[in-house]
Amino acid sequence: MKKCLKLGLFALSSLLLFSCNEKKSSGSGKITLTVWESTNGPDEFIKRAGEIFSETHPDITIKFQNVELGDATGQIALDGPAGKGADIFAAPHDRLGSLVSGGHVLPTNNAESVKARSLASCSKALTYDGTMYGYPVSAETYALFYNKALISENEVPASWEDLAKWTSGFNAKNPGKYGFVMNVGEGYYTVIFTTANGNRLFGADGKDGRNSNLNSPDAIKGMKFFQNMKTILPVPSSDLDTATVDGAFQSGRAALHITGLWNVVPFEKAGIDFGVAPLPSLPGDSTPSASFSGTRAMFVSAYTDQPAEANEFAEFLMSDEMQRLRFEITGALPSIDIPLESKYAKGFLKQLEFAFPMPTVPEMTMFWEAMNNASKNIWDGSDVKAELDACNNAMVSK
Repeated sequence: MKKCLKLGLFALSSLLLFSCNEKKSSGSGKITLTVWESTNGPDEFIKRAGEIFSETHPDITIKFQNVELGDATGQIALDGPAGKGADIFAAPHDRLGSLVSGGHVLPTNNAESVKARSLASCSKALTYDGTMYGYPVSAETYALFYNKALISENEVPASWEDLAKWTSGFNAKNPGKYGFVMNVGEGYYTVIFTTANGNRLFGADGKDGRNSNLNSPDAIKGMKFFQNMKTILPVPSSDLDTATVDGAFQSGRAALHITGLWNVVPFEKAGIDFGVAPLPSLPGDSTPSASFSGTRAMFVSAYTDQPAEANEFAEFLMSDEMQRLRFEITGALPSIDIPLESKYAKGFLKQLEFAFPMPTVPEMTMFWEAMNNASKNIWDGSDVKAELDACNNAMVSK
């Protein structure tokens, strides 16, 4: 009995010693970094990037784990403190306020050099209260797609007034087709009509949580113009969802459409010969309408046991080689200024010059439902000012 007890105690002490030594050696021995990313392209990129990284860092293994972009912020808040979260995870920049206030992410290493390397819109999007967090890996915005079989390049309207005029004529001559389509109930797109004369959501720097600027005189004027566009697209908002309008352009039934780079491959596969141009200018403006710009970032978790290695891999994803690889796999615009072999990139890059980052203030979480509802109601005939007042009140700090 005593012999069995001694053996048991010896085995237990050996196990504890092995466990302790294993933990100690993890700092200088083999390291596995868990990376959360989405499927359908980003997953392939992370796997291939990890293999390339490990060629020069043989002691570091990159482990991909599927957590979709929109779920990562909530999941890191649960899994991180429990010690089972990712070392690095992808998230959209508009979640930055929640990530920082929750203490879930670490500041960017070598922030000044990372900022200098990034597109200005990307570095600005990842700066919160003067500190940069994360590493931008792709940039996105939306622009005006045009079907070359239905409208020539020199006909593409440069202003919304011209677009309305051209569409009216096209509709009259082409029954069953649309001169223009867009998702009129999605604030991601309709926010462009609130941006005349430099009017910006939550102020010029996107940080004024007390005033959304969605019910300012410029915003009201712009959304009234938006409402009047129903004369050229006489369809209820419920029938102009993303799937429907994408389908109209993809099937060759729409000449003009507002969407993003994510639709390039589906439209090409459908055999549509199309081009991409900056958005038309709003009444009173001479430059393209200001669109939302989004930055997809890789954040280093505040809970990682390997912050140095995690930061190194995240920054590696911003190298020229990796940015080209990501573009080839996903079609997403690089977060750095490198030449691209794409006939569509020029239109998007031009639009990015007039885009502004989605604000990162906590009040931004209320924008989507409030602006989506207001946009649908305005399109369907509700009072513009009343809808925008309600939208503002649902979002701003009391």
